[in-house]
Amino acid sequence: MSKLILCVDDEPRILNLVRGYLTQEGYQIITASTGRDALFMARDQKPDLIILDLMMPEMDGWEFMRLHRQERNTPIIMLTARVEEVDKIAGLEMGADDYLTKPFSPRELMARVRAVLRRVTPAGEEPTLLRAGSLILDPDAHSLTNNGDLVELTRMEFDLLATLMRSPGRAFSRLELLERTQGYAYDGYERTIDVHIKNLRKKIETDPAQPKYITTVFGVGYRFAADT
Repeated sequence: MSKLILCVDDEPRILNLVRGYLTQEGYQIITASTGRDALFMARDQKPDLIILDLMMPEMDGWEFMRLHRQERNTPIIMLTARVEEVDKIAGLEMGADDYLTKPFSPRELMARVRAVLRRVTPAGEEPTLLRAGSLILDPDAHSLTNNGDLVELTRMEFDLLATLMRSPGRAFSRLELLERTQGYAYDGYERTIDVHIKNLRKKIETDPAQPKYITTVFGVGYRFAADT
C-alpha cells in the first residue's frame, strides 16, 4: 500500500510541483493551503508524512506543529523561505524531523521524503529491547520508558537514541549519525544533530548539563555511555 503524504503550503505552484513529483514516485498525496485546514485533514486522514510550509495564513506552521504534536507523532518535513539558523533550530526543537529552505530542489525533497519514510518503516532484522540504566527502548513498539514512565520522543529523537544505544561506548560523528538516521548527509546540515541531542538530553537525563547517557566526544560527536 502506497504511503499517504499531506503537503501544506499556501502557494498553488508549490503544491502542484510537489504533487506531481510525489505522484510520479507512487505516493498518495492530499493538500491543504492553511494550517487550520491541514490540522483537520491530518486528524481525519492520518497521513504517513507531512510536508509543511511555515508561513501560511489563518494558522502558520509553528502553531500547526504545536497542536498536531499533542495528538500524533507524524514525521514532518518543514519548508521555509527563512534561512536564518534560529528558525531552523526552532522548527526542529518543536518536533520537525527535517527541513528544506525555499527555493528547493524537487529531487532533494523526494530524497528526503524517501529517507524519512524509510526510517519510520524499517525492514529487516528482528527488533529487541535496548536497556541502559533506567531506560528501556522498544524498537517494535517504538516506545521509550524511563523508570517505568513513558517518554514522548519524535521519530528523529527515537532513531538517534536507538542508533547510539545499539553501540554503547562507540563514538559517532554528526555526519555518521545523520547518515544512519536520515539516509543522507550534507556538510553544514549535520549541526542539526546537536539540536536533537539537546532535546533528547532534556527528556532522558536527570541533569542535561551533565549527561549520564549521551556524552559529547569533543572534536568527533557523541557516544552512549557503555557503563550505564
